[in-house]
Amino acid sequence: MALSKKPVTGMKDIMPAEMQLRDYCIGVIKETYAQFGFTSIETPCVENIANLSNKQGGENEKLIFKILKRGEKLNLETAKEEADLVDGGLRYDLTVPLVRYYSNHANELPSPFKALQMGNVWRADRPQKGRYRQFMQCDIDILGEPSNLAEIELILATTTTLGKLGFKNFQIRINERRILKAMAAYSGFPEEEFDTVFIILDKMDKIGVDGVAEELKKTGFAEESVAKYMDLFVNLEKAEDGLSYLAQALTGFLDPEVEASLQEIIASVKATKASQFEIVFDPTLVRGMSYYTGTIFEIAMPEFGGSCGGGGRYDKMVGKFTGNDVPACGFSIGFERIILIMMENGFQIPSQPKKVAYLVEKGVAGQTLCDVIAQAQAARADGTQVLVARMNKNKKFQKDQLIKEGYEEFKEFYKNPLK
Repeated sequence: MALSKKPVTGMKDIMPAEMQLRDYCIGVIKETYAQFGFTSIETPCVENIANLSNKQGGENEKLIFKILKRGEKLNLETAKEEADLVDGGLRYDLTVPLVRYYSNHANELPSPFKALQMGNVWRADRPQKGRYRQFMQCDIDILGEPSNLAEIELILATTTTLGKLGFKNFQIRINERRILKAMAAYSGFPEEEFDTVFIILDKMDKIGVDGVAEELKKTGFAEESVAKYMDLFVNLEKAEDGLSYLAQALTGFLDPEVEASLQEIIASVKATKASQFEIVFDPTLVRGMSYYTGTIFEIAMPEFGGSCGGGGRYDKMVGKFTGNDVPACGFSIGFERIILIMMENGFQIPSQPKKVAYLVEKGVAGQTLCDVIAQAQAARADGTQVLVARMNKNKKFQKDQLIKEGYEEFKEFYKNPLK
């Protein structure tokens, strides 16, 4: 049987032009985040299956690529359940590995610790535009900072980076998990059903207020609770300041400090932002990860129908590893989606070095070839990007392909210079 030349479903080969753009973006991201005091780290792509399946990753835990035990540990004849076969998995995000990393090295790290991590993650998801089974994530996290300074710094660092990559007029949508819970409690939903309510609420942008109300009723929730819940959203649209309205309406259910903190984050970001975007309070924002405990936020771009990144506060996650809770907050850029948008918009990388191709006829050798290479080395030392390659028989086709790769000048070297 012939070997397959196509990548596995949900994976993709990256062509040179895209790779060049990706490398450029990675450089801008790392440089900008470093200016905000974030330190690069790296974690393994494989994690203990127990860490990945600890009911913190929401729907992503159903999408884990699981890894069979190896050697003598794998005994198919005696295996009775999955745990007898599997001991590891490919990471589905970078947050779980980061928290394990921090829990293991906290004594060697500064406090607060500002981490930058970029790397591939894997999800056995249904592939579609902008969604793959292997994709790059780009996370910044602050661990050990309990105040909203963490949220402010994360939002400013992320939006400054997006601005440098040419994005503008996007939105940062922001909410608070405690506001979501207060709204559900105020409406009379049972606490053990809050997550079900939030999953339905998360569809608001697709099915609207009426659609959410209908689905809540179909799920079996009391009509009185559903009506009370929907009234909050209807009145929010009329309010001049939705956050202030909610804080007043939820008196007795919501700690006033939650509203004050969120107002401070929004005001501080608006006053100090370095790029063109809008930050808006959105009480329908849920975020799927069940590890979020406080502020949550998301990037919405007009060029793309869905989220292009997001994050939030997850103060209880380190405690799952160590027994002691540590305040933590993170923000992830949807790297693959911003690359897709930039490519579709024909983004041109600024300040590219001049690209010159030296095409050398097959018979050129010895000292003559050394002279050609010496010329290339001198040009490289001056900052020019030089490709030295043998001349193809179809020279025109060769040049056309190189022009697509950005080569703008050609020098040809023949065995017989008169040629």
